[in-house]
Amino acid sequence: MILQLISYAFLLIFSALVLKSIFSKHSRRLPPSPLAFPIIGHLHLLGPAMHHSFHKLSLSYGPLISLRLGSHLCVVASSPELARELLKTYELTFSSRKHNSAIDYLTYSSSFAFAPYGPYWKFIKKLSTVELLGSRTIGQFLPIRTKELHHLVKFLHDKSLDGESVNITDELLKLTNNIISQMMLSIRCSGTDGQAEEARTLVREVTQIFGEFNISDIIWIFKNFDLQGFRKRFKDIHRRYDSLLEKIITNRERVRKEKNRRTGDGDVEEVKDFLDIMLDALENENLEIHLTRNHIKALILDFLTAATDTTSMAIEWALAELINHPTVLHKAQKEIDQVVGTGRLVEESDGPHLPYIQAIVKETFRLHPPIPLLARKSTQDCKVENYTIPEGTLLFVNIWSMGRDAKIWENPLEFQPERFLLQSNEGEIDVRGLHYQLLPFGTGRRGCPGISLAMQELPTTLAAMIQCFNWQVDDHMVDMSERPGLTAPRAHDLVCAPIARCIPSNLKPY
Repeated sequence: MILQLISYAFLLIFSALVLKSIFSKHSRRLPPSPLAFPIIGHLHLLGPAMHHSFHKLSLSYGPLISLRLGSHLCVVASSPELARELLKTYELTFSSRKHNSAIDYLTYSSSFAFAPYGPYWKFIKKLSTVELLGSRTIGQFLPIRTKELHHLVKFLHDKSLDGESVNITDELLKLTNNIISQMMLSIRCSGTDGQAEEARTLVREVTQIFGEFNISDIIWIFKNFDLQGFRKRFKDIHRRYDSLLEKIITNRERVRKEKNRRTGDGDVEEVKDFLDIMLDALENENLEIHLTRNHIKALILDFLTAATDTTSMAIEWALAELINHPTVLHKAQKEIDQVVGTGRLVEESDGPHLPYIQAIVKETFRLHPPIPLLARKSTQDCKVENYTIPEGTLLFVNIWSMGRDAKIWENPLEFQPERFLLQSNEGEIDVRGLHYQLLPFGTGRRGCPGISLAMQELPTTLAAMIQCFNWQVDDHMVDMSERPGLTAPRAHDLVCAPIARCIPSNLKPY
């Protein structure tokens, strides 16, 4: 009897979903779509890497398609024209982002990256772009970036003398994490400081879980079930992250109190890190937005994840491409030798004078955007190409797919930095969100606020690594397959042997 009732209930739900799908299709004209199954929608068409699956579907159904991912309607755009219309013309319509249970829980429901467009988001955007990521602050933290780069090059040189291979993936993560950790928290990863090491581990776990499918988020009938152990995992990550941040914040508050007791008004102002800036805001009762400790923890998580994984990943992809394309590598080294020489290590100020290095960075972003899908959520109905996109629809702009479109790029699957030199048609294309065929940092209000820092750090690090070393891998070619996640990292760590080609005299010992 019980089994019969369950069967009737399932049949009723199934029929209701089918009828809802039929009537909703006829009541509004959605973009083209493959055949969907009840309950799961088009989930059966998606593989581990969503941007790959979306790309294959767009080849069959066009650059604008609609899909139903479980209980959620989504639209996928895969052309610069559509990206411009959706992200610029309808920027305010698509100014929100979709949350899931992991994002809400891990960010204390206070994330800047996932916050709706409104007073809180505007306040944090202004605070972060002026105080943490503004040109003045980025300039003040130049000595930290320089010191970390010298540390990396000296470490690689020691390994080259010993003839040892190096896990470049790990070393680049340490570099980028040390830089942002010192800018935000004044801590770095070292043999005696486990806090930064733990923060780096947590950053990787957060980035991975944010990009995974959780059936309980996607299919509403399972929302109260933890079928994949997803909830258990993100609660464990949150517990460890909250414990770490509480220790750091509590210790900083104690230091601030002691410092205030013993310092006078005549002391020289020090460069503040982001934690001090946020604690100042927390204590300021006159701000238009009242901040809490949870806001601070969420913002630290936002910036640690954004500035650690994506930057190191872009450098790693670029170096892997250069190893696989020795002609391009030699051309880049020749440019550095002519502009910088071999007597000193390349510096951030050399960047504008190294157009081929800049072209390599752009070409890497084209083929390997660190975040392959720009995700938004509509706040109201809108019409695009005679199609209706309803309020609450998830939007995915597949920038990974656009980088492989033969209608946009000549020989799109080839690594050819020359396409971005000034004498070519693509030479004027930049990465700051004005050219919609290349959007590694997004565009508009929700574009990445850390673009200036990344574009100082990334070309300089890559240039230093190829100025001072040639690179040798066991199989002579680097495997370029991807691992799924919110970002698009390489499937396997990059392990190779640095072969010293010059040691600059201004290299500072660590």
